[in-house]
Amino acid sequence: MVSTGHGAAGEPGSVEVVCFGMITPCIVVAVEQFPEHNTGALIQGWGEFIYDDAAIVACLLRGWQVPSGLIGTALGDDRRGRAVVRQLQEIGVQGDFRLVPDLETPLEIDVSDPSGARTYFWRREREVLNTLDSADLSLLEGAHMLYVDWYDGDHILRAMDNADRRGVPVFLNLEHGHQDPEILERYARKATICQAVTDAAQRQGDPLEVAEKLLEAGAGTAIVTLGGDGCLAAADDEMLRVRPPRVSVVDGAAAGATFSAGFIYGYLRGWDLEQSVRFATAAASLKCKVVGPRAFPLQEIESLARAIGVEPLSL
Repeated sequence: MVSTGHGAAGEPGSVEVVCFGMITPCIVVAVEQFPEHNTGALIQGWGEFIYDDAAIVACLLRGWQVPSGLIGTALGDDRRGRAVVRQLQEIGVQGDFRLVPDLETPLEIDVSDPSGARTYFWRREREVLNTLDSADLSLLEGAHMLYVDWYDGDHILRAMDNADRRGVPVFLNLEHGHQDPEILERYARKATICQAVTDAAQRQGDPLEVAEKLLEAGAGTAIVTLGGDGCLAAADDEMLRVRPPRVSVVDGAAAGATFSAGFIYGYLRGWDLEQSVRFATAAASLKCKVVGPRAFPLQEIESLARAIGVEPLSL
């Protein structure tokens, strides 16, 4: 039997952004250098946070005072699951958070180093992911954006189609899924905004070719993040190459999700492409200076955003 978590359930039309995906408590550990096999390393910093990317985006947007909701996987009715519900409630993320007695709440462990690399250990059990198929989608009514991740598989299609029927724009985090033509066909054509990656850790590729591929697949706006090299963004007849500021990296985990949240923040405010990618890049850069995701003050992000280099490119 499923019990309902005591998060802020919210009413249809009460949120601007609805994030859909897996919910996983996570422990993030920062080290100076990842140790060799069967050795150890001193911890430079650590923290406990709510992952995956959908949950990160919802929490960050709430930190910037955007009404956000989370439609996620069910959690176990155990210590970790109840702690996640309490934390979401404290943050103010709306949603019907389900606690299931016979389900074990998953756990992710991330180890980050100053290179920006993240080595992670996680559980993505089919039993847990399948609970997305029974999640209530009514929170989408009146929303201004739906956020989904490709790695949650075809579970996201129900939410994307529901958003389309309601006229809700979709932000898709496709990462390196653009390399699979079938994934590109199934997901990217349903996206208003599509974010992909080409960094060496997640497969290399020409960012210009990737952006063009996303636009040809049907995405209205294509964003290709390049790790420490910034990003490339394209929409309509505009393409921009964005250079990030130099920061002392402590933890690169959640930088991509922070970028997504930053871009969504700009989109909701009606900013143009350049202002949105400046803000997103600045937010992601500041995040890398601390362990775990953090909604830095808007003024601090906007100040850094103004100093970021942006170069127009020809489509």
